[in-house]
Parts: sequence; C-alpha cells; structure tokens
Amino acid sequence: MYKRRIGAAGAVAALAVGLAACGGGGGGSYSTVVDKVTGASEIIVGTKWDQPSLGLKTGNEPVGYDVDMAKAVIKELAAGKEVKITWKEAPSKNREALLQNGTVDIIFATYSITEERKGKVSFAGPYIVAHQDTMVRADDAAIAKAMDLKDKRICQAAGSNSYKRITDPPPDGKLGLPAKLVGASNYSECVQKLSGSNLDAVTTDDLILAGFAKQAGGNFKILGDPFTDEKYGIGLKKGDTKTCEAVNKAVTALYQKGEAQKIWTTWFGDAKGLTAPTAPPPAEGCA
Repeated sequence: MYKRRIGAAGAVAALAVGLAACGGGGGGSYSTVVDKVTGASEIIVGTKWDQPSLGLKTGNEPVGYDVDMAKAVIKELAAGKEVKITWKEAPSKNREALLQNGTVDIIFATYSITEERKGKVSFAGPYIVAHQDTMVRADDAAIAKAMDLKDKRICQAAGSNSYKRITDPPPDGKLGLPAKLVGASNYSECVQKLSGSNLDAVTTDDLILAGFAKQAGGNFKILGDPFTDEKYGIGLKKGDTKTCEAVNKAVTALYQKGEAQKIWTTWFGDAKGLTAPTAPPPAEGCA
C-alpha cells in the first residue's frame, strides 16, 4: 500500500480517483503508479505465468512478450533509471481484483480492453492488437474454420470472455454458435484438455495460441481464420489517469524507436499467420 501523509481533503481526493490501495513498499507519498516509479524506483507488475511466449514462469521471473513490453514501458516511465520490479501472477479471473485491492500496480497480461472491464479498471494502450482464432489437434480435418465450431466442445477458461465470441451474437459476441462449453482454470489447462481429446478446440487470441502451438511442437494447428480484434491494454487501478497518459506516451516512444517491433519479433517472428506490427495501435483514451 502506498504510504500517505496528506490531510483530510487530500485523502478524500485520493479515494475519489480510486487510488487508496496499491502494492509495494517504499517511502514517500505516491498517489499514482508513475509517481511511485519515479519516486520510489519500484513497481509491482502482474503478468500471466502459464502462457508460453507471452508470460511463462519457469525460473525466478516470468518471460515472454508481455514481460518484455512491461520492462520496456517501465524503463520509459523512469527515463532510463533502474526500477525494481516485483512480478506477481495475474490469472484472467483475478486481474480486476488484483488492481482494486492493491496487490499489483499495473498489469500486462493479454488483457483485452472491453467496455465491461473499463467500468472496473483504467486501461492504457493498447500496445498490440491480437485476433481471436482457433487451435485444434494437428490431425483434425473436421474443423477448418470458426463456423465449424457449431456443436463442438470448446474451452471456457475462467475469467476469459473468448468463448462468448463463439456462443453469443453481436454486439457482445460475434458468431452466435451453439457450442458445448468445457470449463478450465486457465488456457494451459485448456491445452491439456485438447491434447487429451477432452476438447475439440481452443479458441482465443492468436498470440496466445501461437505460444502454445510452438511449445507443443507440431501437435496442434491454428486455423488461420481470425474473426475479432483484441486490443491488449495495460491495466491500472480505476482513475489513475496520470499513469495512463504516461504509459501511452511510453508505448508510442517504444514504437518510434523500433523497440516494440523488436520485442514482438523476438517472441513471434517465426509464427505462421501473424502480421508484425509497424506502429502503435490508436490509444483508447484515459478519461
């Protein structure tokens, strides 16, 4: 929790913008995450720990595209000054709560920006736009496109809304297909179920699928039939407009320098069917 030494009026103002609780130690008074980065030189970052090529923890720290983007953005926020980063796991089902209760300061975790989520957290970005696609077993010839998922067993990962793109009609969904939902705690469990023939398909963002397909070494194939735009945002506690604006400037700077493109190429440059980004996606706005 940020330490505060402010009067009653200041306390009310801080509470009003929803910044009463944020993770981490460090002395001083920090009402925003960017103030904490520049003042205390530390930050707590939430990422996925089970998604290869995006956020996967096999040692002391997670590695992947989201992790490297987080490091690069934080370095921009700190104007190149060294910042101590503490990594926390941010499963899909817990992301909003982790920000709201101050367990993490910021989240980079395949966090698609949606209107529903905007009511609970503030989003900077997006820093990349993914597209929902479908992954099946390599020997499956029955599912060749997204519309073939009618009446098929698809994964319902806790906290993710990807399955709704299949089952719900517009505007909240996309295809409005009847499908049999098989629950899982996360996408790594979805992939395990697909491997064990307990599922017919896993459908979610192409970047997530590309990481799992690469890890599986040819056991799965991605259909290459994308049907949504998934804007990956940077999650912040609701109301932290100052940090949101600073993060958006940092993302733009990383693309202008070519660093964002290099990070993408490191993790997805050899993936088939993905298009490398050339410029930052238009920011959603921090209001």
